[in-house]
Amino acid sequence: MDLMYRSTRNADNRATASQAVLKGLAEDGGLFVPERIPELGIALEALADMSYQETAYAVMKQFLTDYTEEELKYCIRSAYDVKFDTPEIAPLREADGAHYLELFHGKTIAFKDMALSILPYLMTTAAKKNHEEKEIVILTATSGDTGKAALAGFADVPGTRIIVFYPKNGVSAVQEKQMVTQKGENTCVIGIRGNFDDAQTGVKRLFGDAALGETLASAGYRFSSANSINIGRLVPQIVYYVYAYGKLLKDGAIKPGDLINVTVPTGNFGNILAAYYAKCMGLPIDRLICASNENKVLYDFFRTGVYDRNREFILTSSPSMDILISSNLERLIYRMAGDDAAENARLMAELSAKGSYTVSDAMKAEMKDFTSGFATMEEVSSEIGRLYAKTGYVLDTHTAVASCVYRAYRGQSGDQTPTVIASTASPYKFARSVMEAVDPKYAGMDDFGLIDELSRISGTKVPQAIEEIRSAKVLHDKVIEREQMEASVREFLGIS
Repeated sequence: MDLMYRSTRNADNRATASQAVLKGLAEDGGLFVPERIPELGIALEALADMSYQETAYAVMKQFLTDYTEEELKYCIRSAYDVKFDTPEIAPLREADGAHYLELFHGKTIAFKDMALSILPYLMTTAAKKNHEEKEIVILTATSGDTGKAALAGFADVPGTRIIVFYPKNGVSAVQEKQMVTQKGENTCVIGIRGNFDDAQTGVKRLFGDAALGETLASAGYRFSSANSINIGRLVPQIVYYVYAYGKLLKDGAIKPGDLINVTVPTGNFGNILAAYYAKCMGLPIDRLICASNENKVLYDFFRTGVYDRNREFILTSSPSMDILISSNLERLIYRMAGDDAAENARLMAELSAKGSYTVSDAMKAEMKDFTSGFATMEEVSSEIGRLYAKTGYVLDTHTAVASCVYRAYRGQSGDQTPTVIASTASPYKFARSVMEAVDPKYAGMDDFGLIDELSRISGTKVPQAIEEIRSAKVLHDKVIEREQMEASVREFLGIS
């Protein structure tokens, strides 16, 4: 029997996996979740000898049940190929007592590649399965990494267009250059004067605009999403935690059935939610350590049970985590409420109206698997310098948040459980912050000089994604007020 999906805000709004992938966001503004979390269905010891592609099929077939074996294997084979600079796809590196899961070996050197390399294939396959004749318009807000990964995935894909909104002055220089130099007749990149939450809220508003939806439909278009609100983004992220467990087994770091901890730097909550889903499938994960930067809305939530975005928005050295509205948390709230869509909808309405909500004591107790922590920019910089000096291993600013939080957790708890830290971006993407953390003497160098010096001190090759933008021409230079998002979408699509 196919696994069905339902909206977190309306139990009667149901969809197949392919329909959920195609829609991206439910019509009522909710997020699609599986009606049950399936079992892993693999003997743990078997994971040690499985390739990334084999692991991906074993996990994804449990969730995407209306895709045929042929269709799903085609999507996986097309996604996880030479676009990645290592056949391992997601290598596991040990440094100073932790295992760093490198999720940045794809085309845009950030963890978003892990899911956005496959989403275009899942989506176009879904369109065929559901006899969708309209052109799919991918509408995405980005805090830095999703945008480029989505653009790279959907550029010149027939039957699609993609529009990415990013916060002007709220991403790193490399992140912005990667996006605004993107080629492809079907691509559009727009900076907004505001922060990521403004962009994300604006995108959700466009999705929920029924009149705009009718206008799009009459012009032959339909919206979908490449953000992690799309279940087609979330399911592929579960894969790499299962793969990491297999790598630990193969390396002899653990035995089948041994517990591991997972530490994830998070802002929008999708990456750590994927680890939680892996745990629910039966992967032996003990603690889920949620690492925040100074925009510590999630840290405060897990500590108090109060989610409150009414606070100062801080621009940090880990910009992809500069988020105060963590969209994917809604999927956890729904589950903690006993899959009660009405209760979840009530809490989300409170968030929209007041900017905050409080979960019940019973719901808070359901989140016992989560531990939270946060790191300041000074602590992040210190952690990058410390780990490099001790081991020669270089972290980006986001992974350093997680590394810092994990070290603090281990020191306070004494927990020596083998721990996987999600390494979410290449240090080359944030070379200025990274190199100044390694040694303040680098402060005066230009961006590409820093990149070349990072290559020298780390003994790693400058990624192709960086080489490509050294002299790339800016193709997207539009910057708008957040109130102009709908008008900009209409302009790009040529509809009035």
